[in-house]
Amino acid sequence: MKRTDFSYHLPPDLIAQEPRERGKSRMLVVTPRDGEPELAHETFANFPRLLAPGDVLVLNDTRVIPARLFGRRAGMTRAVEVLLTRPVSDAVWEAWAKPAKRLKAGDELTFSDTLRARVEERREGTVVLQFDGDLTEIDRIGVMPLPPYISRDEPRASDKESYQTVYANERGAIAAPTAGLHFTRAMLDEIAKTNEIVRITLHVGIGTFEPVKVDDVAQHVMHSERYEISEDAAAKLNEAKSIVAVGTTTVRTLESAYDGGFKARKGETNIFITPGYQFRAVDRLLTNFHLPESTLLMLVSAFAGVETIRRAYAEAIRERYLFYSYGDCTFIRNRGHF
Repeated sequence: MKRTDFSYHLPPDLIAQEPRERGKSRMLVVTPRDGEPELAHETFANFPRLLAPGDVLVLNDTRVIPARLFGRRAGMTRAVEVLLTRPVSDAVWEAWAKPAKRLKAGDELTFSDTLRARVEERREGTVVLQFDGDLTEIDRIGVMPLPPYISRDEPRASDKESYQTVYANERGAIAAPTAGLHFTRAMLDEIAKTNEIVRITLHVGIGTFEPVKVDDVAQHVMHSERYEISEDAAAKLNEAKSIVAVGTTTVRTLESAYDGGFKARKGETNIFITPGYQFRAVDRLLTNFHLPESTLLMLVSAFAGVETIRRAYAEAIRERYLFYSYGDCTFIRNRGHF
């Protein structure tokens, strides 16, 4: 398929700029059919009632780190902006940097009185930073890595809470698994009374949101992201009658780890799911609305069917749903039939 097969026009005023009140967003319920899909308008508060007995709800409990840092290099008047993208070790990170062309191996960057970094090497599109000093400073001085379509004149301290799921636990993501932003703790407690909730971890990195630049979708290569499934999670997943994934990162983790069943494991995945993929693990999907031509839109199109997603997105635009990270959501009740 071509990248342009996943294009659509979104009016700019439908890009959510502010976080939705948790539990109060709108939800488009999509039921794929062999013919016309069934589309129903709900609020997310009703999501627990749409779960069936035996459904296991699977959450990605990664925790977003405030990965945007601003520092200085001796001899430069302009601040250096760094986005940490991938840990090499506890104190070594790959990062995007601006202005990257002005940096070279050996440069020293100062972020605060107690946090510095040395440029160890330059790679294609990134630099490798060796940090020195108090790494806990990153949590204090770092800025949450909001997507560029969310406009901010100045960073907000409140983003450290609003751009984080209520169940976030395992540090390591540079973007939020945004389908989870809709849940409140009370809602999860309500669901847990009737359905099993399982937590897995995929640390969202540049692989999830890097744009597809090639015309032929098959030529796109995903960056690897780290994931982990515990013994307890694997056991519960293997007992599930059906699996409801919260977010595309959860789908990618489960589909990567499934091999006739689940086992506890740590690993990396660069799985790229496009139409034609045969799903093995996930039965239903809660997800946000995704950018045109993105790998995420390709995944949901693979799950529900290309034409189903086209019609669902057109309906959401007509009904003025809000899109992307801070926007509304869609619940795909079963995989499409092809």
